[in-house]
Amino acid sequence: MPDSDIVTLLQESIFVIAVFFGFLFYSLIRGRNYLVNLIIGLYFALLISLEFPYYDAILGAAHSDQSRAILMILVFGAFTIGSTALLGRFLHQGEYDRGVTGIHRKVIYSVAATVLVMAYSFHAIPVTELIDPGPVQALFASESSFFFWLFIPILILFFL
Repeated sequence: MPDSDIVTLLQESIFVIAVFFGFLFYSLIRGRNYLVNLIIGLYFALLISLEFPYYDAILGAAHSDQSRAILMILVFGAFTIGSTALLGRFLHQGEYDRGVTGIHRKVIYSVAATVLVMAYSFHAIPVTELIDPGPVQALFASESSFFFWLFIPILILFFL
């Protein structure tokens, strides 16, 4: 594979790479258990933001698809932060493992969180209205595989 093909693939996959390293950085700073809370918070945020009835009321009559996509992402982010903070109060935080301690689990949890965000980006939250996700679209865009992409992080949480 020529160097230009590798560079092109990296440029097209920058969204996935950025999301993964964002979650990995979060787990390195806060700890593995905080990332687990965030993954569970992502599930709650999806449920709440899909049924949020005030998108049109907030935007008004004249709005574009991009402004609606931005609002939906912001509302989803707010629900994610809120549900993660709430879960942090109720779920046991366990040992405090900041830094590279247990890096293998942090990488696996980061992959699980990235899978959730990618699945949400194609099926629930209109992230693809704002950015081009690149070649991962072939993996995550299928309607028939959405359930499995949602189920994989649950399996990871269960077995780790």
